[in-house]
This record gives sequence, C-alpha cells and structure tokens, in this order.
Amino acid sequence: MANKHTGIKRHESLHPLSHHHTNALHVALKLRRVGTDKARESLDEVINDLDDFWNPAGQEHFREEEEVLLGTYAEYVDISTVPEVQEMLIEHIQIRARINQILRAEEPDLAFIRELGEFLNDHIRKEERVIFPMIEQAIPDERLVELAEYIHEV
Repeated sequence: MANKHTGIKRHESLHPLSHHHTNALHVALKLRRVGTDKARESLDEVINDLDDFWNPAGQEHFREEEEVLLGTYAEYVDISTVPEVQEMLIEHIQIRARINQILRAEEPDLAFIRELGEFLNDHIRKEERVIFPMIEQAIPDERLVELAEYIHEV
C-alpha cells in the first residue's frame, strides 16, 4: 500500500490539471467551512475567492478536461460505456450551475455554499483517484506527451 503522504503519481502532461485541483480543494475547504466556527474568512471573502478561482481559470480547466483530455480518451475507449465519464460531465454541469447561482445571488445561502464545497471536493477526488488513472492507462504515453501543449497551468 502506498504511503498516503507521497501523493498520487500523475503523468507529467496532466500536472497542470492536478495543480489546479489542489487549488480547487482549497476553495472547496473554504466553501465547506464558511459560516462555521472553522471559517477563517468572511462570506464575502470566500465568494470573492470562488469568483477568482472560477473566472476564468476554473472554466478553462473544465474545457481542457472535457475537450482535450476526454476528447483524446474517446479516441481509445468507447466513453458511452464508462459511467465515471458520464458522471464527470454531469457534475461539471452541476458545478457550473451552482457556482453561477452563488456568484449571482444577492443573499447567498450558506447551506448551499457548503454543499457546493462538499460536492466540489468529492468531484475532484473522484477525478484524481478514479478518472485520471483510467485515462492514463488507456492513452499511450506518446499521446499523453502530445497533450501537454493543450493543457495549461491556470
């Protein structure tokens, strides 16, 4: 069993996506804690952090995962038979909608914000632990290397 402190080994071309996931996990933690005694920032600060994370970096991240990573994965695997990919895409839509609701709300709902934090956290962990390993296994190394020019540090 791997030491849980060593982190997940990721193909170098996917490092930018994993780095962005790390940033997203920090935002998710702030969202989960907002309005509780564990919160270190005010509601306004957390919403500003969410906005900074999402516009435009978070949106670009989703596009790269969907268009570049999943588009390439579909060259090697029939993704219509991979429920994890279907879940990932549906979750992307749900995350987009929830973030937009929070950023547009005049009176943000703390419970809704904390739920987004949990949802985002679970989504990222599923991508890192389940989906990315499936993709790395299916896509040949030389093709993964080619993807590096289309995946950016955000």
